[in-house]
Amino acid sequence: MFWQLLKRMIFETDKRLLWNLIWNMGFKGMLSVEKHKRRLRAGKVFPPFLYVSVINSCNLRCQGCWVDVAEKMEAMAPETFHNMVHEAQEMGNVFFGIVGGEPFMHPRLFDLLAPHPDCYFQIFTNGHFITDERAKKMRELGNITPLISIEGSEIVSDERRGRDGVLSKSLQGIQNCLNNNVFTGVCTSVCQTNLDLVNEQWIDRLIDMGVMYTWFHVFRPMGPDASHELCLTPQQQLDLRRFVVEMRTKKPIIIIDAYFDGEGQALCPAATGLTHHINPWGDIEPCPIVQFSKESVKTDEDDRSLRDKFYDSEFLEDFRKLAQHTTRGCIVLERPDLLKKLVEKHEARDSTVRQTAGDELDAMEVRTSQFNPVDEIPEQNWLYRLAKYFWFNDFGVYRGKDHTKNSAPAVLARNF
Repeated sequence: MFWQLLKRMIFETDKRLLWNLIWNMGFKGMLSVEKHKRRLRAGKVFPPFLYVSVINSCNLRCQGCWVDVAEKMEAMAPETFHNMVHEAQEMGNVFFGIVGGEPFMHPRLFDLLAPHPDCYFQIFTNGHFITDERAKKMRELGNITPLISIEGSEIVSDERRGRDGVLSKSLQGIQNCLNNNVFTGVCTSVCQTNLDLVNEQWIDRLIDMGVMYTWFHVFRPMGPDASHELCLTPQQQLDLRRFVVEMRTKKPIIIIDAYFDGEGQALCPAATGLTHHINPWGDIEPCPIVQFSKESVKTDEDDRSLRDKFYDSEFLEDFRKLAQHTTRGCIVLERPDLLKKLVEKHEARDSTVRQTAGDELDAMEVRTSQFNPVDEIPEQNWLYRLAKYFWFNDFGVYRGKDHTKNSAPAVLARNF
């Protein structure tokens, strides 16, 4: 598998884009994680990977979406974005996940990214606005990878995403990227209605198309219409994890996951300080689905440096501690009551336009997340296991904690 993947990388990608990926995302990304580990040992947290929502608007209306997509458009100003990137670079950061809404609806998206050739950007998108011209622009810039979401068959996609003709438009966006040799990924938010994509044939189809990486992440019910009925059962989550681990040993395609270390132990990237989120208004949030904030990246609201905002944030620090002591999974799903108390303790502001995030926490049904201490499935692929050992693990933040006391009970969860 490794040699097949290497062959695909060499012969199916633009060599300049591949070098930018290896250098910016690979080598410099490793250095940023090493700096993060050193900061952790000193008791300081500045996430090496930042996710930035550059716009709230979207052309789709997905089930379980937590973004204020129907509200007045808020597009992050280039000055705000540039200042944030420059300050993050001073801390060693080079990777930024660009999310929304739909990022390609930002009227100046490439103006945000073009001035930063020494960074690497992953754009989370439905692909509908990726024309041949925009794909050419991504190839020209050379440091952008689109991650295009596919949510099932034509019928399922239309239902999941609240519009007609969704799948064909997303597939066209993928093809425009591949026609221009852009390093392209495909992701799926796995839920009850699209489990049929979790199969070997779908992986083979992606490889045949020329897609270089994929990401199966578990649906998380949030927002004003949380759609709890779409949640996977604990057994389905376990089956998905087993599938990902198996495919990594068989298929020449990169398969991402963000919630397990090399030993198969669950983790939360926000709890480990690996990532935090910045919304279109500049508010700093623990993660995209925790829509509460005490700090902003905007200097007209707070003239402290970005480093000091992260270092000094009692709200972010207490969120990480609470998550670390409660579960190795997702505290939002397992203990929304504790998250609500934390928000009230710090008087963190609701960072949504709809101003109902607190009520949505109250209404949340307790769900299991990726934390399953009974059935942990270690990586079988030596390359993934090695990479996670050094650069994607819990960095010791969970050490010595018994999470089965406070998290959603694993035994009861099996009865969902």
